[in-house]
Amino acid sequence: MGGLTDRARDAATSLRILTESGIVRPYSPRVLAGLATTLHRWGPHPSGGFKTAAQRMPDRLAVIDERGSLTFAQLHRRTNALANALAARGVAPGDGVAVMCRNHRGFIEASIAVSKLGADLLYLNTAFAGPQLADVLDRERPRVVIHDEEFVALLAAAPVEDRILAWTDGDPDVDTLEGMMRTGDDAEPVPPSTAGRTVILTSGTTGTPKGAPRPQGGIPAAVSLLSRMPLRSEWTCHVAAPLFHTWGFAHYQLAMLLGTTLVLRRSFEPESALELLNKYDCDSFAVIPVMLQRILALPEETLDRYPLPHLKAVASSGSALPGDLPIRWMDRFGDNLYSVYGSTEVAWASIAAPADLRAAPGTAGRLPHATEVRILDDRGRPVPVGEPGRIFVGNALQISGYTGGGGKEMVDDLMCTGDVGRFDEAGRLYVEGRDDEMIVSGGENVFPKEVEDCLASHPGVAEVAAIGVDDEDFGTRLVAYVVLSDPTLTEDQLKEHVRATLARFKVPRSIEFLDELPRNATGKVLKRELADR
Repeated sequence: MGGLTDRARDAATSLRILTESGIVRPYSPRVLAGLATTLHRWGPHPSGGFKTAAQRMPDRLAVIDERGSLTFAQLHRRTNALANALAARGVAPGDGVAVMCRNHRGFIEASIAVSKLGADLLYLNTAFAGPQLADVLDRERPRVVIHDEEFVALLAAAPVEDRILAWTDGDPDVDTLEGMMRTGDDAEPVPPSTAGRTVILTSGTTGTPKGAPRPQGGIPAAVSLLSRMPLRSEWTCHVAAPLFHTWGFAHYQLAMLLGTTLVLRRSFEPESALELLNKYDCDSFAVIPVMLQRILALPEETLDRYPLPHLKAVASSGSALPGDLPIRWMDRFGDNLYSVYGSTEVAWASIAAPADLRAAPGTAGRLPHATEVRILDDRGRPVPVGEPGRIFVGNALQISGYTGGGGKEMVDDLMCTGDVGRFDEAGRLYVEGRDDEMIVSGGENVFPKEVEDCLASHPGVAEVAAIGVDDEDFGTRLVAYVVLSDPTLTEDQLKEHVRATLARFKVPRSIEFLDELPRNATGKVLKRELADR
């Protein structure tokens, strides 16, 4: 009886969230019948989801990029043509299609078309070096790679049968996505008997990237996110986060449910992003934290030109918000910042709303709907509130394993994120760092993140990363790498700043100044490159 009650309560909560977001709304009997038929034939995948958007709102803009705009109806017809053209080139259900594209219509259209064929999608990181790319393609063996022209040389030796250009600055011909869609048959393909997989790669910051097949989250995934973030139907969203990353991909998938207009650009520039948000009256902004840092580093007179009164939700994920960044952003642009903690393997585990970030800027927030998080010790036992331990997450979004075999450690169906964290008395989660980043210096445990946040709070610091390096006297010593916004700052001044806030043993033994930190395409600092300096 308890299980039945829980399911009824969960269904009621989901219906409320979907109604508040505008996904569930009154439609005419004719439209409802069409939607039901589409979902029955195609399922809740991009193939079916974007077709339902074309049925519900055919004339609404789906994508705005550097080439112009496309409505949902145009997107549906063009992806029909592309799916048929790919099938004519031999792509069949179960085949692999890799996509190596920046943020533009080609990424969206390739993804939907491949879904219509029941083929598997593999998203490649646009910042991969040659050896990483070769390792991934040799392991995954896609039949086709769809890629931007800028990656031709990088992919020249890839073990792939067929290559198709997505974005090209030349005239599109029959061997480009645009040429295939112009000349292809836009009749609807026959729905595949099984849905293809979507494989997102881990960041590869500690080795060869792993393939993480994303479960078809559909409505449950949307409900989970929308329970803590007020995204609404028919908003306009500038997605600056890379689409190949879990966070950018999430907004692409949400668009088929919410009817979101996606504003895309192939590269991120701080002022250009503000211009886009202003020009298109964007309601939401999907980012990684370093993008917010770079916007706030613009001159005051530049920031003053873009008050962004229409911006209602700034959705940040990919890494933690450093130092006092949340407060500085909200003081400038209003209380619209939401920070999502998660990983490629578990998607989102907690979400910090503006009130959480005001009260505790370092928090990872609270749990979304239908999510469980436990803090466990090294023996898998729960630790008391306030005590740190390893973070384990349970939800409907976690992967079942990597494409190359293996997976994350599991305890009672909860997956280890690889992070150490704690809950406070108010139920807010804090992430203290990676469990393999903790260093022991002079017999004391130190997590670099706490030191990074402290240094980042100094007004003269633009960016910071801290790591442990071997030391004959202390075992390991903490070294901080800092990018300054105030070039007059000295190492001693920054050490004193840390000493005034944290315990003595958390003061870095040395601080090195850099022009920039090495980062991957999703904004994560490549600490192995710092360690190799």
